[in-house]
Amino acid sequence: MRVSIERVALMRAMGRAQGVVERRNTIPILSNVLIEADGSEVAFRATDLDIEIIDRVPAMVEVAGSTTVSAHTLHEIVRKLPEGALVALATDPATEQLVVTAGRSRFALSTLPREDFPLMASPEYDRNFHAPAPVLRRLFDKSKFAISTEETRYYLNGIYFHVAQTPDGPRLRCVATDGHRLARIDGPLPEGAEAMPGVIVPRKTVGELRKLLDDDEAQIAVSVSQTKIRFATPEVTLTSKVIDGSFPDYSRVIPVSNPNRMEVDAAEFARAVDRVATVATERSRAVKLSLDEDRLILSVTAPDSGTAQEELTVAYAGAPLEIGFNARYLLEIAGQIDRENAVFLFNSVNDPTLVREGDDDSAVYVVMPMRV
Repeated sequence: MRVSIERVALMRAMGRAQGVVERRNTIPILSNVLIEADGSEVAFRATDLDIEIIDRVPAMVEVAGSTTVSAHTLHEIVRKLPEGALVALATDPATEQLVVTAGRSRFALSTLPREDFPLMASPEYDRNFHAPAPVLRRLFDKSKFAISTEETRYYLNGIYFHVAQTPDGPRLRCVATDGHRLARIDGPLPEGAEAMPGVIVPRKTVGELRKLLDDDEAQIAVSVSQTKIRFATPEVTLTSKVIDGSFPDYSRVIPVSNPNRMEVDAAEFARAVDRVATVATERSRAVKLSLDEDRLILSVTAPDSGTAQEELTVAYAGAPLEIGFNARYLLEIAGQIDRENAVFLFNSVNDPTLVREGDDDSAVYVVMPMRV
């Protein structure tokens, strides 16, 4: 194999590859990236047996061929090469090493046989459709903060991606929850997605998928089966196993009749919470919201570090209410709100609180209160 690739294109491909590869591996081949050169492009393939990414890069292919080499080592080499460099990759038949040259730099890297590299079988998918990158980006970006990190509840360690029936008809929906907060985001249903099986997309896959969604003009080819999901652009294909489990009935925890409504400037609210939380203890991070007519007082009392209080003008006409929340949860939800105002709907100090972006119900957040 002998190919020449622009450094910027190689850097982008290796960045995606090393994001999938785990640094510590008991199986040596899983630390490697499979490089396959043919025609006028080079494909870089990396996997951890749960996710596989294939990145196709335009290149000058003098001799077709394939090999595998350490993904992290090659990524670090390319990262440190000068901008604008033309990088040559060539296999040395005598030593079976991959020789990397750019300008006056030369590296000879150990390889492993390409026959040992595992390929993720691509079964027939139940549904195939195309979705605009901005739609998928909004669905996954606005819900991923609520993914659980508790490994024992593995079925919450991802985003439930499915089709939901709403009063406005079927919608594409992402839901994530960790039992303390929940995000439910709706988007338009692409043609062909109507009977898509609901799947739980793992946290790591969500992170890697984000790298494919920056181009506002891109159409992402989505394929879904009961066990796998695939997202593809003309250059990149990301395939992942889905979490084998049942996502809980999230509709049961979304309140429908919280009567006390507060409307507040979302950015101003987030800044105020951030300021008063400065004195909160790392363990509790508790912030108390005291509501009276058109007035909100945010306060924190931490025996070890002191107290903090800030008053905001809000739109509120309900009964006086004092309720506490984890400051981090409030900040994460406020950070998702694109509109100027956030709407909080309260019931009592013990019941979950509903948060919306103005009157838009396509993005709904739920947060559980805590004692303060």
